[in-house]
Amino acid sequence: MNTGLKDKCVLITGASGGIGQAVARAFAAEGSTLVLHYHHNAQSVERLRGELNARAIAVQADLCDEQQADAMFAEGLKTFPRIDAVVVNAGAWNASAVPLWEMTLAQWRQTLDADLTSAFLTCRAFLRHLSAVPRESAALVLVGSTAAIFGEADHADYSAAKAAMTYGLTRSLKNEIVRLAPRGRVNCVCPGWTETPMAAGQLADAALLKRITATRPLQAIARPQDIAAAIVFLASDTLAGHITGAVLPVAGGMEGRLLNP
Repeated sequence: MNTGLKDKCVLITGASGGIGQAVARAFAAEGSTLVLHYHHNAQSVERLRGELNARAIAVQADLCDEQQADAMFAEGLKTFPRIDAVVVNAGAWNASAVPLWEMTLAQWRQTLDADLTSAFLTCRAFLRHLSAVPRESAALVLVGSTAAIFGEADHADYSAAKAAMTYGLTRSLKNEIVRLAPRGRVNCVCPGWTETPMAAGQLADAALLKRITATRPLQAIARPQDIAAAIVFLASDTLAGHITGAVLPVAGGMEGRLLNP
């Protein structure tokens, strides 16, 4: 099926991670040109860039820093005339289980910066680009989490940050983007547990894996390409041109209750 993404320029934050790499491969398969953001893992992104059959550049930035977030777009625009879509995928999850009454203010602020402030600065830079380079359509896809929908005990910092992205930011920006691009759209994908290097340690725990799959009818863990396919769909004006403000869980039908004791 034609997605209409051929020759569209897509900026992907967090492109060095498991989901980010799958997203880059999926857009490359559609013929998109790519701006691949990374923070620390340059080697991973350079390997990915070499593997892709696509025109792509790699850009380093700390997205908690507003000057670096803006510079990421400026760097992309040195190579490509405009950016058509942005996937806000960069973020962090602290694997340590910390109930709120034991959580330090430093951890709370660090998580909100990594997950929410970085999303704000990325979205702001993209909307400023749309203001400077007007067009009919544009797409912004945020990567939230099922933690935003159901909460996550001992990870209230992450859950709160992702809930703000998933609901407050997504549904506010869907009403703002159309002032700059009349057919502009903003949507959010919420992955559940996914087979990524970041989650590998936790998913090796058989007891945890059993608890995870007990809450969903599809008793399997998502693959990164499952998340990527949903993101490509939402970024496509051809396939999802009348979808905006949507929150799409990609979690095997996960519910906040026990389905498979």
